Amino acid sequence: MNARERWEQFERDYLVTGAALSANSRRDREEVPCPYRTSFQRDRDRILHSKSFRRLKHKTQVFLSPEGDHYRTRLTHTLEVSQIARTIARALCLNEDLTEAISLGHDLGHTPFGHAGERALDRLMIDHGGFRHYEQSVRMVELLENDGKGLNLTEEVRDGIARHTTGDQAKTLEGRIVRLADRVAYVNHDMDDAIRSGLLKETDVPEDVRAHLGETCAHRIDALVTAIVLNSGEDIRMDDETGYYFDKLHEFLHRDLYRDSAAKIEEKKVDTLICQMFDYYLTHIERLPQEYHQIAETAGVYTAVCDYIASMTDNYAVEVYHNLFVPRSWSIHIN
Repeated sequence: MNARERWEQFERDYLVTGAALSANSRRDREEVPCPYRTSFQRDRDRILHSKSFRRLKHKTQVFLSPEGDHYRTRLTHTLEVSQIARTIARALCLNEDLTEAISLGHDLGHTPFGHAGERALDRLMIDHGGFRHYEQSVRMVELLENDGKGLNLTEEVRDGIARHTTGDQAKTLEGRIVRLADRVAYVNHDMDDAIRSGLLKETDVPEDVRAHLGETCAHRIDALVTAIVLNSGEDIRMDDETGYYFDKLHEFLHRDLYRDSAAKIEEKKVDTLICQMFDYYLTHIERLPQEYHQIAETAGVYTAVCDYIASMTDNYAVEVYHNLFVPRSWSIHIN
């Protein structure tokens, strides 16, 4: 029995009924099993080594081009989701490796400039199916990574990525953990960043929310994770009272941070930047990187341009825009 087989046996012996077992997983393209990693561990590693995962370091979470080194990026958000989700999975004796793989891959398709970029691309693609970052994340791992071959991830990981935010629940309990962990993470760390920036104070949080969930972000995360662990069984959930105050905290942030705060002022420029680049590449398809030419031929020019812009980091998008539309300075030499 090799290392992978021993771990597969451990899953069968230790994990609860309803947990996903790596030995039962399937890929679209069959592969020779790794002798020392399960299929879910292998998926995790493929995501960690992907180009799209590295790009998350320079993609916005909430604050566009923040001044300071301590604000969350899409990468640090992803790591925090992974930590919260793994804690829940381990406490519930579910498959921690699957949970980690879904967590690390859930935002691979996110645009530059956070949800402002996502909204801009959705409007531009409205006649071509729209744009949703969770669908783009699946497209990234199935097609765009690895020079068009995709990462050939297991069905369970792809399903968890596809269903991590809206619509139907994931088929696995591990995928459902990630869906809740994502929300727990971003609500609390966005609040933490807003406090750090001076946009909000802890005392701005409704008093009854602080009384039930805690006075700090750390206390609230602990309360929410505890509620999920204590109330989950055949499904992943928190009790109704905790859920009520969590929803109230989320509504508070939507009103005071996500929709009407100084953090969103720069987002007005995002539409201009993305729309102008999009229109330019629609009529200059030859200027796209070579790997997107095949996509243009098979899926259409709109899809190719959308794939390219969605893959950009914030800094790269600004650089490309500058090169396309801002005149270069020059010197006039007089003899």
